[in-house]
Amino acid sequence: MKVLTRIAVLFSIFMAVILIAFLIVKSHFSYDERDLIYYNGIKHKAEEEYASGTDEEEIENKYNCYIILSTEINDEELSKLYKNNAFALDFEPNGNYIGKIAWTDESNRFDSMSDAFLKLSVIFWGLVLIGGYALIVIMYLFLIKPIRELEKFSVKISKGNLDEPLPIRKNNIFGAFTEAFDLMREQIKEAHAREIKSEVARKELVTELSHDVKTPVSVIKAACEVMQTKYDGRIKEIETSSEDETTKQKEKEEIAYNLDKINTISAKADTIENLMSNLMHVNLEDMEILEVHPIETNSNVIPGFFSNIRNYGNIILENEIPECLVYMDKLRFEQAIDNVVGNSYKYAGTDIKVSFATTEAMSESGKNIEFVKIVIKDSGPGAKEEDIPLIAEKYYRGKNASDKGGYGLGLYLVKCYMDKMGGGMEYYNDNGFTVELLLRKV
Repeated sequence: MKVLTRIAVLFSIFMAVILIAFLIVKSHFSYDERDLIYYNGIKHKAEEEYASGTDEEEIENKYNCYIILSTEINDEELSKLYKNNAFALDFEPNGNYIGKIAWTDESNRFDSMSDAFLKLSVIFWGLVLIGGYALIVIMYLFLIKPIRELEKFSVKISKGNLDEPLPIRKNNIFGAFTEAFDLMREQIKEAHAREIKSEVARKELVTELSHDVKTPVSVIKAACEVMQTKYDGRIKEIETSSEDETTKQKEKEEIAYNLDKINTISAKADTIENLMSNLMHVNLEDMEILEVHPIETNSNVIPGFFSNIRNYGNIILENEIPECLVYMDKLRFEQAIDNVVGNSYKYAGTDIKVSFATTEAMSESGKNIEFVKIVIKDSGPGAKEEDIPLIAEKYYRGKNASDKGGYGLGLYLVKCYMDKMGGGMEYYNDNGFTVELLLRKV
């Protein structure tokens, strides 16, 4: 409404200026009656000078008049003067009538008024032209341009560009609408951000649950293997025992029944493990951001992580960990240890030795930083040398992994977790495969 009011005020001022201009010009236009005494005076002077011998043309130039030396009423020159509304008097030098003396000042005055009217018309035309262009500019700035901005803005929103704000101008006739439109953009952006955050949280939850389920499934599978070994040994004992055949057969049937159930449990455990691995793989496929939140943590909690995964095999802690504070995300670090030990168990199948130490490394700024180093080593054949540079890449699997399950994500995730905790990871062959995990000391 403010813009419309301003446009109305400007238009009123513009029309008032034009009206004033007309009134000013009008004031210069007035009808004056002829002064007969004035013209008679000029007539007598002209007659006297003509009688004294002054040239006719000189008199005409001096008194701005026309002298027609003809006594005929239908004289052509005199008729032309009458047509132009000329004022004529008898020309009588020394009392003798010899013609007419005439003035065309009314015609000149009309020409002057016509010229003035033409100038006023041109001025009026110019003012209307300027006012029209000004109105076009005002309409563009306050009507067309905001509509085009809204059109472009809506196209950007439809393409998902929610970061660029819509310019809000107070004098814009669509000011309130523009502000509401930009507020809608901010709300859509916030809703989109919440959606992305929720989706990432969901995928991380699925990934963590997939990992957490893997540990009890491994325990179930290990228990099944132990029971299978135990029943296999019992069958050998029965065959060499002195019991009667009926008793032996009955016990063998019972053992066979139990082994069948154990095999079923083991097979279902394999199915669960494969399903959770597939689920974890699908989530990691399009989730590049893995959130890690390291906090100050006592290093004494680390040995307990190895105790929680003894189902993989025999894990030997060769020394005590240096007691200190380190930057660690407990969940992510436990997952890292699980992945490293799980890989060693899968590819080596030997005892796993763990040792702890402190070390230093130089940062990019040239400052020495202290770390706690956790060395995890198996006694297997190790990785092939050509696989070493790529073994921590996403989805890369070594040549010795063709008969093993997995997606090549284990060491990739370990590296991601350790880097985001401000530490690091190193791996190499040393009479087996060795992985060093570094946690930065506080």
